[in-house]
Amino acid sequence: MNCDIFLHISSQTQQLEIQINSKITKSYRISTAKNGVGEIKGSERTPCGWHRIRAKIGDAKPLNSVFVARRPTSEIYDVELAKKFPNRDWILTRILWLDGLEAGKNRYGNVHTGSRYIYIHGCPDDLITGRPESHGCIRMKNADILDLFNRIPVGTKVFID
Repeated sequence: MNCDIFLHISSQTQQLEIQINSKITKSYRISTAKNGVGEIKGSERTPCGWHRIRAKIGDAKPLNSVFVARRPTSEIYDVELAKKFPNRDWILTRILWLDGLEAGKNRYGNVHTGSRYIYIHGCPDDLITGRPESHGCIRMKNADILDLFNRIPVGTKVFID
C-alpha cells in the first residue's frame, strides 16, 4: 500500500494535522513560537516551509521523561521538579527533530532548522493553551507527542505555515 503521509503545522490555528493521501486523519493542539514565524538562528521563531523528521528521540522512555540536549536526564517531570527549576524550557516525553528541506529558506547557513535544534516535543500539558508560547519549537501535550511519535516514521515530511 502506497500512502502519502505528511504533517501540517499551522501557526495561525495552533494545530498539527496528520494528513494521509490529502485527508486529515488526526489533529492535535500545539504551541508554536511566541515570537512568531521566521527562520533566522537566534530569533526564537518557528521556521516555515517544508521540513522532514530528521530523528525520533526517546523511544520507550516513560511519559514525562525530561530531556536536555536530546538526552534523557532520568528525571520525570512533576510539580515538585517544576518548582525546583522554574526557568527551564521543558522538553518532555519524545522529540521529533526537524530538518529544513528548502535551501536558503530553512536549510544551510544561519537559517538551518536542524542546526537551530527545532523540535516537535512534549512539554508540561498546561502550557498548551492554543496560543504561541514556545522559544521556536512546536510544543505538544505529552500523550499527544507519544501518539504522534508512534504513528510516523523518520523522514516524514512536515509543512509549517
